[in-house]
Amino acid sequence: MGPCVVSLLFLLLPVITMTSEVMPGCKIRITSRGLEMLKHETLKFVEEELSNISMPEMHGKEGRFQYSIKEAKISELNLTYADLRFQPDLGLLFEVQNSSITVNFQRRILYWFFYDTGAINASADGVNIHTVLHLTRDDIGRLKISNLTCDAAIAKMRAKFTGTLGRVYEFIATFLTTGMRFILNQQICPVLNHAGLVLINSLLDTVPVRTEVDNYIGIDYSLLSDPVVTAKSLDMDFRGMFYELQNENDTLPNYSINPVVREYDRMVYLALSEFFFDSGLFSYFKAGMFKMCIANERMPKDLEMLLRTTYFGTIMMLNPALMEAPLSLELEVTSAPRSTIKTSGAHVMVNAIVTVMVLPPGQPPIQLSSMTMESKLNAKVSMKGKRLAVHVDLRRFKIFSNQSALESLALIPLQAPLKTLLQITVVPLINNRTKRGVQIPLPDGMDFIEEVVEYHNGYIVIGANLHFSRGLREVIENKLSQDTDESD
Repeated sequence: MGPCVVSLLFLLLPVITMTSEVMPGCKIRITSRGLEMLKHETLKFVEEELSNISMPEMHGKEGRFQYSIKEAKISELNLTYADLRFQPDLGLLFEVQNSSITVNFQRRILYWFFYDTGAINASADGVNIHTVLHLTRDDIGRLKISNLTCDAAIAKMRAKFTGTLGRVYEFIATFLTTGMRFILNQQICPVLNHAGLVLINSLLDTVPVRTEVDNYIGIDYSLLSDPVVTAKSLDMDFRGMFYELQNENDTLPNYSINPVVREYDRMVYLALSEFFFDSGLFSYFKAGMFKMCIANERMPKDLEMLLRTTYFGTIMMLNPALMEAPLSLELEVTSAPRSTIKTSGAHVMVNAIVTVMVLPPGQPPIQLSSMTMESKLNAKVSMKGKRLAVHVDLRRFKIFSNQSALESLALIPLQAPLKTLLQITVVPLINNRTKRGVQIPLPDGMDFIEEVVEYHNGYIVIGANLHFSRGLREVIENKLSQDTDESD
């Protein structure tokens, strides 16, 4: 291979890399404000997990004392100085400083021939926990906690005895609390490991990755790469692509621009490119959803009368006996509609063939005319909870003949009636389907509120705050219950 060819390959390598890179159709940014909202739920969840720590019975002998400690139970947690923040390049940092844990025990102590029972209230002070949750993309494109590093320490522990000989046994308190502190230290991190790697990951399992939208199309929300974590945000790039259920490999290439999120003021931001919407339109087109026949009772009487007048000559030339036969309009979109997003708003361009047919009783339909329809729909994007919906209205409509310019002139009187027909029949059908919305990739129990939609050239950005409709514990328990039912 000559030096010129090698040089050319090196020059083309960046271009080849750029063209092979998959652009995201959907982006989500969670900001520090959103994490602050999550901190309360996280703290409550951690307290519940730590309160379930089980400590083994302690038996031993110290001089003439024989003791047994059992029924250890955490009665109170005071995680006053707790924080949840982003750990750049890794994930999330959960930190507890200078907090306290109160533990109740039941004791049994034998000293010579004296037998005593009672309660021990032990207080662990100076509790420090440092936990880092490593966030990555797993093999199927789901956000996961791949690793958890934990360091826990208890500065000191004090015990207070009650009962008949409570004051007598104070001198062995140091011995007992040393063992308690060691055991408690050993229990904290395993509990948090299970909470993160098992329980929180089950919460992340509720985020849709590749799921059905309806009976015709599905959506792929797989992560394209590991999340990008900075001190201010967690940014995730999703494929954001719809596909036809009957032919999942026939998808639209993504040539749209990469959506950009620049702000941090809201708790969460959702960015969607033109490709996100175009892939949905393409999938519905491939599924045959953009075909419609308007006839019989669905045909407005005034439009039918106008069609008969317009095509009176054609019908008479074919067969005068057909003058009383029903007429139909068949609409078929000829190519997948395409969306355009600009700072002024979003719209969808639709091209279709409109065929006018006469329906002789007991005979095949007879074509009277075929015309091309070009229409432009305004599209308004909205969010409710965590479902994205689109509402469209007809802005521009034009028809012309495929056969001659003269026939196009004859079709001018049909412009207004056909536009009205689309507005009262076709557009409501579209909105009835799109108003159901599609779920965005957020966990169960977490919804958007106070949304603001901004239109940019080539993409939209929705800034919102977060609301927890259900607690983390409830969502996790529901998910684990579902997994158990499915495995049975």
